[in-house]
Amino acid sequence: MIQEFKDFINRGNVIDLAVAVVLAAAFTPIVTAIVDRVIMPLIGMIFGQPNFDNIGSFADGEGSIGAVITALVSFLLIAFAVFLVVKAYNRMQRPKVDEVLEAEEVVLLREIRDSLRASR
Repeated sequence: MIQEFKDFINRGNVIDLAVAVVLAAAFTPIVTAIVDRVIMPLIGMIFGQPNFDNIGSFADGEGSIGAVITALVSFLLIAFAVFLVVKAYNRMQRPKVDEVLEAEEVVLLREIRDSLRASR
């Protein structure tokens, strides 16, 4: 079992996961600030108060369906903000189509050259 644990740790996935957790912890305040200070005020300007906590309060005042709705809306907004950031990052990291086509053309030309040399 100890050897299996060592193999698990040394595979690299654990390191990737640890880096992801640390980056997520560092990224959380940024996304929260964007949602709380930019997106939620915009929603408030468009639809009124962006806080649904007072909707559907129970008789004792402790439970509130509105608090669940507020948490759900906040989650969706945070997920959308992360989606936009990841989409922008992926767009920056993606190789340009021209570069890919050029690389494929070079490979094809080399194959043709090698074929011609071999047929001599």
